[in-house]
Amino acid sequence: MLLSLSIENYALIHSLQITFNEGFTAVTGETGAGKSIILGAMGLLVGQRADTQVLSDKEHKCVIEAVFDVGKLGLKPFFDANDLDYDDNVVVRREILPSAKSRAFISDTPVSLQLMRDFGAKVLDIHSQNQTLTLLDADFQMRFVDSMAGNADLLQRYTDIYRKYVSTKSELARLSAELQQSRRDKDYNQFLFDELENAKLTENEQEELEQELDLLNHTETIKQTFGEVLETADRQDDAAVPRLLSAKSQLSKITAYYPQVEELFHRLDSCVIELRDIFSELASLDENLTYSFERQQYVSQRLDTIYNLQSKHAVSTVAELLEIKSQLSDKLLATNNLAERISALEHSLSQYEEALRKLASELSAKRRNCAQQIEKEVIPILSDLGMKDAQLALEFTVSDSFLPNGTDSVRLLFNANKGGELREVGKVISGGELSRLMLALKSLIVRVNMLPTLIFDEIDTGVSGAIAAKMANIMKQMSQKAQVLAITHLPQVAAKADCQYKVFKQSDDTSTQTSMCRLTDQQRVEEIAKMLSSEKLTSSAVEAAKELMN
Repeated sequence: MLLSLSIENYALIHSLQITFNEGFTAVTGETGAGKSIILGAMGLLVGQRADTQVLSDKEHKCVIEAVFDVGKLGLKPFFDANDLDYDDNVVVRREILPSAKSRAFISDTPVSLQLMRDFGAKVLDIHSQNQTLTLLDADFQMRFVDSMAGNADLLQRYTDIYRKYVSTKSELARLSAELQQSRRDKDYNQFLFDELENAKLTENEQEELEQELDLLNHTETIKQTFGEVLETADRQDDAAVPRLLSAKSQLSKITAYYPQVEELFHRLDSCVIELRDIFSELASLDENLTYSFERQQYVSQRLDTIYNLQSKHAVSTVAELLEIKSQLSDKLLATNNLAERISALEHSLSQYEEALRKLASELSAKRRNCAQQIEKEVIPILSDLGMKDAQLALEFTVSDSFLPNGTDSVRLLFNANKGGELREVGKVISGGELSRLMLALKSLIVRVNMLPTLIFDEIDTGVSGAIAAKMANIMKQMSQKAQVLAITHLPQVAAKADCQYKVFKQSDDTSTQTSMCRLTDQQRVEEIAKMLSSEKLTSSAVEAAKELMN
């Protein structure tokens, strides 16, 4: 139940605070007074989108807040599931900032618009003039039947399995296509893998082989250089080492007379030792360096193998070839695993199909049984609303495949004239008849299901007189089980309400504002009298208003 509504800086509303009672409430006002603005503000509380165009003052944010009594709706599991603080009185707030950002809150906790929509659907049912057209939609018709049949739990079980069924079917199709492609590629992948496997590559092999081949290709030059260096070092009469030894001997003769030379003598001695060590290592390298034509051929062929593999796979390192080999191994292994995974998915899919068939059959049976009851109960209501010859039927067809809500499709067939042919409701119904039919169907839902606050936005459009009074009676009856707010232009509807609000505009030299107030009993009489007499308050209109209200 909607307890209160507060609106700040929204369209023509600068500031508005309204409280509501249970039962039947009428909202009236002149055309253009701003009733649609009130409805639009409420729409934001159930997650409708908005932009900065709704801001009356572009420098400040718009705030719309409502308090709902949800104590009888059993919503604590919803709050627990969404980590929200629960209280019987829940505060819902929507803010539209000048930056065009929007914020939503439930119990002072920030929430997404989708969560606000989910909550809004549980506490507020807004029937706008446009929503009447949803009666022509097959999905709405099926939801109505399911609501009347009490299929919520059964439909939830079906939906949960259907999601798994669709997901499994999609995965199965993907893996089956992958398996077919994998089998087509298997021989080629196996050839590539075997080629890399037989190559027996190691990660640093290429660099080592390239260095070795470079050495083998230049062995002759290296050995020739070694020979020449060693010849000049120690094997000739004027070689470096003998000459340094001679110089060392000469210096040793004068160190006793010229002490400053002693340090140079020792440094020269160190040079001789270092040179002998260098030439010794050169001799060792020369001795150990051997040339093998067979080894040169092997290294060259091995590198050719590596280069050819790199060219084939468009890479430049052995590490990349090893990674490709690993990927090929995974693909070959995956081909074998795919068949096992597909088999497991086919088994799961078969189980889902069996469960869906059973649930769909239960849904179909309950829908058909309920359809007969709907047809039986709606006809008297339509007759009471001035369509005495109306006929209504629900026609079901069964699909060979599973649908999101079962295997059924439904068509609402209607005819308002005696002896006429039943046809799809959208092809044979007028606007006024459509509104009355929608009201009749909603009145049935209220009988069997706990509905939240219902708001009817001029559902009485296109009717007048006695029919309007009948529609008002139905809304009055609905208000025994749900809070009903009716935005109306008809005095017959306003008169049946338990209380009445008036929406009006106020203007000054600089601005126009929309406001809303609750009418006293006397004000209600005067307001309804004006509605009866086209704004002119006459004594006869006042008496007629009192009679309507009584």
